[in-house]
Amino acid sequence: MNIKISSGFKENLKSLVEFKKTERKWHLPVLAAFCVGVPLLSGLFMNQVANGILASISGLVVLYLPQTAIANRMTTLMICSFGFVVSFFAGLIFSFNPWVASITLGLYASVMYWITKYFRLKPPGYFFFILIASVAICMPFQPDQISAKLGIITMGTISTCMLAFIYSLITLKKYSDRTEIIIVNKSSYSNITESIITGLFIGAALMLAYCLNLTNPYWVPVSCAAVMQGSTSKHVWQRSLHRIIGTFIGIGLASALLSTHMSAISICISIVILQFIVEMLVTRHYGAAIIFVTALTIFMAEGGKTIDTQPSVSIYARFLDITIGSCIGALGGWFLYHQKLHRNMHKHLRKTKIRLTNSSKRKKTYP
Repeated sequence: MNIKISSGFKENLKSLVEFKKTERKWHLPVLAAFCVGVPLLSGLFMNQVANGILASISGLVVLYLPQTAIANRMTTLMICSFGFVVSFFAGLIFSFNPWVASITLGLYASVMYWITKYFRLKPPGYFFFILIASVAICMPFQPDQISAKLGIITMGTISTCMLAFIYSLITLKKYSDRTEIIIVNKSSYSNITESIITGLFIGAALMLAYCLNLTNPYWVPVSCAAVMQGSTSKHVWQRSLHRIIGTFIGIGLASALLSTHMSAISICISIVILQFIVEMLVTRHYGAAIIFVTALTIFMAEGGKTIDTQPSVSIYARFLDITIGSCIGALGGWFLYHQKLHRNMHKHLRKTKIRLTNSSKRKKTYP
């Protein structure tokens, strides 16, 4: 028993300091930085920094760009761009009530999880769709502003697709003979079970955030979704640990930067640099990447308003939010990979399907 505990501790400790090898090319992080930076700097130029930050969030769709032939990669990117717009729209129209928002986010997370698994969408999978929906669903409900905000998000995805197209033309020779893209997979009970569990925990995370009256409740479901992306139960717990430690350091980094009373252009340039660093690190060391992800999301989601004025309060608030979300995600990961639970749910799903099929046959036989 002691040997198992000791080996498990050593493995977790190793995961905190070990950097993995990656096949990701250096120009992909550059492309991601450009996709985030172009709408951001455009907003700064037009004296619309808040709108520029909002548009830059949709630039993250470039992370779904597959390394395939140009037609396939642009088709994938445009479908994901549409998904970003739908996610943002769904969040905005259901933000009028905390209960409705939590239930909607849970249902939407279930659907997006099932869709991304069914089509075998490459990592980051469903995560950024949930991030976009979470940020939107926690915005103040302003029906007259919905169309304007949707237009900003759409413009961000359009600029990203244009930059990705130019990048694809440059790298066309390297990937023109590859055909990996969205591959349709047959439906399975496993996908349905995992989708239900994922939606339940993400929805519950948002509801708990509302019940605790957290200032920015979207941090909790976003952290929950990020942690639950682990490939195994052990991986989920490791990601949870990495996220909590990385968040603590990252909040300190963001606070230190913003305490220097950065100008708008300095914040914009910092976002671009942080995006590049994140994409360089995320496939090598998740914990190290989270340090810069935390600083990046604070700049993008909050614009440095609260951190600049009350750094100690904001550090506590962000760390508390993300710790709660990571713990919920770790618990959700345990359910997600619990084999006995899966078997029981599969059994009930099969029985339900048989009953519905038999009921349908009886109705056809006896009109």
